[in-house]
Amino acid sequence: MLIEDYGLVGDLRAAALVGRNGSVDWLCLPGFDSASCFSALLGDERHGRWLVAPAGEVLATSRRYRPGTLVLDTEFETAEGAVRVTDFMPPRGDGPPRFMRIVEGLRGRVRMRLELVLRPDYGTITPWTELVPDGVMATAGADAFRLSTPLSLSLDDGTATAEFDAIAGARERFTLTWHPSHLETPPVEDADSALARTQTWWQDWTGRSQYEGAYRDEVMRSLIVLKAMTYETTGALIAAPRHRCRRTSAAFATGTTATAGCATPSWPSRR
Repeated sequence: MLIEDYGLVGDLRAAALVGRNGSVDWLCLPGFDSASCFSALLGDERHGRWLVAPAGEVLATSRRYRPGTLVLDTEFETAEGAVRVTDFMPPRGDGPPRFMRIVEGLRGRVRMRLELVLRPDYGTITPWTELVPDGVMATAGADAFRLSTPLSLSLDDGTATAEFDAIAGARERFTLTWHPSHLETPPVEDADSALARTQTWWQDWTGRSQYEGAYRDEVMRSLIVLKAMTYETTGALIAAPRHRCRRTSAAFATGTTATAGCATPSWPSRR
């Protein structure tokens, strides 16, 4: 995909890039300046990604941010029906960083595929991975990641996969949590409650604006992006969702000197 095919999701301390194909191809946890755990942006799926998308052919894709928020909706049309994937990172407060995805069937029955390839340290590490009662746990040194889901997962060479049906009116929820590996996994917040809390937080912030001039929607979207790239604890503005990093395994695989921070994605407009 091209860089303009990515949308931004973040919680003011970390940021992810989500492709039009339903794949999270860049994410650094726990912070903006941490090593990435998904690095497919600089290589391919072998270097880390989290895919949630229809298993079959996609006829059309549309995406938009919910008004006044950084909550991203991607809708897929297939011959069997339609499905929406909602991506967001709730404000963490004193809690851990979380990336949440909600899959909602809109029409018909769509076969979906989930593929979680965690590759910390810019795609150079395959973590120790095990299935747990509510999903899968991956550990790499001081970092631990837990995908919480009621679905039954399969595990092969550090990659977790699942297939499920998205039926009209039904929802499946997925939560990826980072925490220090020497600590227990924090309790998982209900995804629907976290979504409502995230929307309220962003709408409260954007609601303070008194700008009513030309191109208001575009101005507000730009403000939201800048806010998402502002480090919450210091107010510092990062240059890009991808910080400059050393040569990665992705670079070696593609024969390039891949570095981050050299381009800026375009964000879906509110339409």
